[in-house]
Amino acid sequence: MNIIIIEDEFRAAKSLQNLISDLKPEARILDVYDSIETSVNAFSKGIKPDLIFMDIHLSDGLSFEIFKQADITCPVVFCTAFDQYMLDAFKSKGVDYVLKPFSRDDIAEAFRKVDELKKFFQKTELPDLEALIQKISLPQAVAKSSFLVFKNQKYTTIATENIAYFYIHNEITHLMTFDKQQFQLSQTLGQVAEQVSQKQFFRVNRQYIINFSAIKEMEHYFQRKILVKLTVETPEQLLINKEKSHSFFTWLEDR
Repeated sequence: MNIIIIEDEFRAAKSLQNLISDLKPEARILDVYDSIETSVNAFSKGIKPDLIFMDIHLSDGLSFEIFKQADITCPVVFCTAFDQYMLDAFKSKGVDYVLKPFSRDDIAEAFRKVDELKKFFQKTELPDLEALIQKISLPQAVAKSSFLVFKNQKYTTIATENIAYFYIHNEITHLMTFDKQQFQLSQTLGQVAEQVSQKQFFRVNRQYIINFSAIKEMEHYFQRKILVKLTVETPEQLLINKEKSHSFFTWLEDR
């Protein structure tokens, strides 16, 4: 069995490799990819795995974008921090999942389910990816309602609804509130993306996650990109590339 891993968190990818080698010593891990771009590039060069372990949130967007740009017919086990309720969407489509942080038993169970679904995955029909993108939104009750921050020798909490955007500067994650207060966070931007409501927040690129309520206006930009302007000024221009613009507008319409 040839396997590839699509995961942008180094520790999670390494843990998966070790567990797969332990549970399926006969399996061959072809490679590990950490983004939509590198994954699509690999498929364009003809990589043919028998199974994929795929994170949902990657550095450059939702991994469902890979399916739009590459021909994938093998089983996919999604790895995510989402709870059981939200993952019903995947199970109803015949795609298995493991929750982070995952254990040896979780991966063993995933292999068992993939074996049981082998006949299903021999079909070329893929899940309704647009529907999955819609359903992946976390309900507000599950999403993180506040972030603990430290500034001027004091701890305080910032309500998520008061955050205009998150961004990376000098490899450190920051949040900016609607009243223009800035705080550092210990989480990576990828971790933040999994904690906030996917209905309210959108990761426009590798550097920014924006709040729907902070959007002021949008306009077409050079090379078919979208320029997004917020009510709270950002250090750099917010540009969405043409490959991601479709999912962005889908997110805007899902109100």
